[in-house]
This record gives sequence, C-alpha cells and structure tokens, in this order.
Amino acid sequence: MIEEQIKNITEALPSGVRLCAVSKFHPVEALQQAYAAGQRVFGESHVQELQQKVAWFSEHALPPLLHREEGREGIEWHFIGHLQTNKVKYLAPYVALIHSMDSPRLFEEIAKQGLRCGRNIPCLVQLHVAQEETKFGFLPDEALDFLRDVAPRLSGDCGVSLRGIMAMASNTDDEARIRRDFRLAHDTFLQARTILEESAPAAASLFTECSMGMSDDWPIAVEEGATLIRIGSSIFGPRQY
Repeated sequence: MIEEQIKNITEALPSGVRLCAVSKFHPVEALQQAYAAGQRVFGESHVQELQQKVAWFSEHALPPLLHREEGREGIEWHFIGHLQTNKVKYLAPYVALIHSMDSPRLFEEIAKQGLRCGRNIPCLVQLHVAQEETKFGFLPDEALDFLRDVAPRLSGDCGVSLRGIMAMASNTDDEARIRRDFRLAHDTFLQARTILEESAPAAASLFTECSMGMSDDWPIAVEEGATLIRIGSSIFGPRQY
C-alpha cells in the first residue's frame, strides 16, 4: 500500500514538485517500504525520533544526504516541526532542510550551530498565513522585514542558507480560504526573493522552495506554486503513537 500511494502521488505531481514523506510516529519498517518505492525525502517533527531513525538507517548503510544527490544511496532528512533553540545542535550535522525557521532567535541559533559544523544549514522561512492563532511562523510583513535585515549576511558563510518558505493553510473545508492562504504565502515568497535579488543575488538563486500542502490540500497548494509537498497519512496511514 505504501509503495502504491507513493507511486500515485508522485505520478500526479508536475515537474519541479517534490514529495516529502512525513514519517513521524511511523516505524522504520514503514520507511523501508517507502525507500524501496524510490522515496528519498522524509520529514520528521521530533528531534529524538529523528535521531533514532537517522542512527538506524546509518547502521544499515543509508547515511543522511545533506542535499539532493541523484543516484546516491541515503536519505534526505527534513525537519518539519516546531524547533526549539536548544535542540538545533542535534540536527545541525546532518539535517538537509529545516522547514520551520520561525523567529530571528531561531535563525541566530541555527547560524551558530551551522558555523560550528562548518556548513550553511538549509532552512525555510515559516510563514503564518492561516486563521489559527496556534500556528507558528512570521506574519508575511514580518518575514519581509526579517529578510531585509539578514540579507547582507547571506552572501557569505553565515551558518544558514535560506532556501524559500514554508506555510500551512487554515484547517478548514473552505477551499477558497485554503487557496487564499497558499496564494498569500506564494506572493510573499516572490516578494522575499525580490528583496534577496536586490541585496544578496547569490542567496536569491538558492531561494527556490515553497513547502506548502499536506494530505488534504496538496493539489490546491501545487496549483498555487508549491515546489515541495508534505504528505503523511495518505502514504503511511494513521499515525502510530
């Protein structure tokens, strides 16, 4: 079933859109099935669980991939949950992409840990475009102001490489509202890239990802410009807590 679901989703995706299989709360056996089906990008939201899975797969000759490396054996681990600053150090050596960089304070901690590891850790700026107050992230205007502030640092090795934005739509059945959320996120992404083009062209060339869309709303997200979708239950079934 896992193999079939991955095949169905990836065949439905247009060129240039990738699938991040959200594997949190699922056992390594499920991830093995997904890997056998060709899936290489996996998303986790709890640091301890991610560490355990990275260790297990590394022991079985599937080390972390730090970026897209076609044809290589290994897994591109993405962190997609809310990230506490005191946990960044555990992810810094191997995470391929942090989707949830949601505050200047977290940016500074990622930068510090990235420099300690000798790498610029790829991150997405998390936007808050949904109706719910409980979601994390920058409001669109806050994100643009933040980028204006940090853009000069992104031209060199600062420990962070900003690769785009991440957003979640409102938890609603109102498709028009969901579409508006994703459209606002993508519009903010375009404005952000313009800011970087003006002050940090090299950084702007890397700012290409729009991580938007989950199991219930990913087709709308793709229509509104997503380049990376995060799918869990539609692949692995209900979470195994």
